[in-house]
Amino acid sequence: MRIKKRLLGVHCSIAEGVANAVATGTEIGCTAIQLFTTSNRQWQQSELYDADIEAFRKNMKAGTVRLAFSHAMYLINLAAPNAEIFRKSISAMIGEIERVDALGLPFVVVHPGSPKEKGRDWGIFRVAEAISRVFEKTANLKAGIALETTAGQGHQLGRTFEELAAIMDIVKAGNRLGVCFDTCHAYASGYDIKTKDGYEKTWREFDEIIGMKKLVAIHLNDSKGDLGSRIDRHEHIGRGKIGLDGFKNIMNDRRLISVPMVLETPKEDDTFKNDSKNLRRLIKLISAD
Repeated sequence: MRIKKRLLGVHCSIAEGVANAVATGTEIGCTAIQLFTTSNRQWQQSELYDADIEAFRKNMKAGTVRLAFSHAMYLINLAAPNAEIFRKSISAMIGEIERVDALGLPFVVVHPGSPKEKGRDWGIFRVAEAISRVFEKTANLKAGIALETTAGQGHQLGRTFEELAAIMDIVKAGNRLGVCFDTCHAYASGYDIKTKDGYEKTWREFDEIIGMKKLVAIHLNDSKGDLGSRIDRHEHIGRGKIGLDGFKNIMNDRRLISVPMVLETPKEDDTFKNDSKNLRRLIKLISAD
């Protein structure tokens, strides 16, 4: 199957432990997966025990998954004006990095955050300060951070490549800071990846502003919202506004062949069925490797 040459998969649940995410990914046939390493909706973080780490590595060695990375909890806001939330976000990110590193994963994906009424420029420096503190406290570890592109709802940072580049220029973290490109978010923020011309223009701008070498992951999600709508609503592959043509552009772009890509499409009432169906749709779009 063509997926064997790609790092392609889905976000997998850790409901029965981090090792179970790898087992689920293997069952679906993934070669790459994304997972949380703790609860995604509470500040209290789960501890990883030696047995958890050993089981995770065992499943990685035995299954089809060749690369895994994590997504940070949703409560984290690295641009928070509130001092307490800012402190908690930095502490939580340090914990994220420590768990990712213990599992041997390369990076954790995080949304840049929202500076609320403080504005874009203030927010960029706030995020850069937070990431710098996190890297300072984890200087002895290898795991990095991938800033995710966002739809730009409300005051969210990360809607444009320029915003992400500005944060990265301040932090100057070398190989420890990269970008995760989310297809739904990018389309909703105004990057036309559906048409051929728009698709090429998007990646040309990405390379000029950020640099393709900084692209470490891609989230594959169709969009319920229109181009430039700033609506962050994921849809099944081919059923949203991006459509199959947009994903055909991605799946046949040789510049992206080594970039891990994972689905974050709706799970609904049957996670295995929906993840498998969306994954098969993507594989069918691959013309040739």
